[in-house]
This record gives sequence, C-alpha cells and structure tokens, in this order.
Amino acid sequence: MVLMRVVDGHLHLWDPGVLTYEWLEGPLLRSFGPEDLDEAVAEGPDAAYGFVFVQADCLPEQSIAEVDWVASLAPRVALRGIVAHAPLEDPRATEAHLAAYAERPLVVGVRRLLQSEPAGFAAAPGFRDGARAVASAGLVFDACVRWQQLPDVVDLADAVPELTIVLDHLGKPEVGTAQAPDPADGTPWAESLRDLALRPNVVCKLSGLPAEAQGEWTDAQLRPFLDVALDAFGPDRLLFGGDWPVSTPYGRWVDAVSSWLADRVGDHHQRAVLAENAERVYDLR
Repeated sequence: MVLMRVVDGHLHLWDPGVLTYEWLEGPLLRSFGPEDLDEAVAEGPDAAYGFVFVQADCLPEQSIAEVDWVASLAPRVALRGIVAHAPLEDPRATEAHLAAYAERPLVVGVRRLLQSEPAGFAAAPGFRDGARAVASAGLVFDACVRWQQLPDVVDLADAVPELTIVLDHLGKPEVGTAQAPDPADGTPWAESLRDLALRPNVVCKLSGLPAEAQGEWTDAQLRPFLDVALDAFGPDRLLFGGDWPVSTPYGRWVDAVSSWLADRVGDHHQRAVLAENAERVYDLR
C-alpha cells in the first residue's frame, strides 16, 4: 500500500517565550511546537507529511528572528519551506528583508497580512513596488484577506502579473454554523473568488475554513465552499493547508479534504492538491 503524501502549505508554530505575539488570546495563548504538532498529526489519516510554515504575526521587527527560530525546528517538523513576513508597504525595508531571506534557503515566500488593513492598502505605489521586489526575488506572496477584500487581490494580481499569489483560507468566507443552510454558491464571496480565479498568477489554498466556522463544524458544512473553489480554480491551482493550530482538529481537516477530493477528482488530482501543487508553487526542493 502506497502511503498518502501531504505537503501542508500552511503551518503555524509559536512560542510566546521566544517571540512576541500580541494577537494571541484564549486557548491559543501558549506555545505550539513540534510535540504538539506530532499529537495533532497522529489523530489524522496515515500519511507522509511535510510542512510549509507561514509567519505567525509576531512583532514585525522580529520577522527575521522568527525565520531563524522556525528553521531551527526544521528536522523535528519535516519543514519544507517558510513563508516569512515582509513589510511590503515600505520598499526599503522590504529590500532589507529580502536580502536577509536570500541567505536563508528555507524561505520560499512572504506574507504581509492584509485582513485588518483598509480597502486599497495593497494598491499603494510603495506596496506594489514591494510586491514587484518579491517577484524579482523568485518568491511567492501569500495574500491573507477577508472576502470583502478579494477585489484588492484582483487588482494586485493585474498590477503585478509576474507575482505568484497564493490566496490563504479561500478568502475567509462567512462559513456560519453547522446548522445553517448552504451559504456558499451564489454569494458575493463566490462571485469574487471566481473573478480572482480568472487571473492565472493566483492559486487558492484550501485552508482556514474550520477557524471561520462558528463552533463545531461538519464536512457537509464546509464542502460547498471547497466545491466553489474547485469550480473556480480547478485542481491544478488548489493546494492543501492545515492552518494548525488556528484551525482544529487537524486530523479531521486532513481527512475532510482528502475525502472530499476522493469524491470529486481522480487520484492524480488528489495527489496534486494534497502535495504536488504546493511543491510546484512554492518551488520546494
């Protein structure tokens, strides 16, 4: 029997004793490290796992230190790559960060969180210059936005067509509760996602839906959102992301996505979404 491969394109790790994370609260206000990840993975399907770490929003001035801390954990978490923070609105600071990341081969992309920024933030000339520098450095840009900001990602994709953009968390649609009627297709989110998918330099990460659900979630509740993404992007421009430990339970999410793929696409495309697309998009070596 061939073991399923999963290259998780969206892993978080943090330790408030090492770096400062002002956003942490409630059950997330503690360290999440390799041992915790091992426990989470053990509850999921048998698979050969690899991970891409995505910056966890420590203080901006600690961005490079975060990369070094995560890289030190690489052998313990099967780390394949790192998406690091870069202050794209400040081209000079971005240049300094990219120079530092060029010396750190695990860095395969950058992220500047946009979800809390005003509309048009990514349209500023400075941000666009920073985005072009990311593309010139051969790195990918992870776009983390709320669904109302999807038009801003469309504009960025059009303005910097040489930049590969990975949309995190399907653009954070309003998932609702497990008892709610199907809220996915025909909504402004779905329309905006389909518009974004017309841009060939954008791919979509199947991640974050459990965190957007209000309380307990079910496969049936989340499948309509995955269906919209599949219809919009096709299986060659989707990649799996766990979003652990923000999205839980980890094993249930892996199983939910892999089961959905088994029902919707063939083995070839299932392997692509679960592992191969992430390896291609992030140029994992």
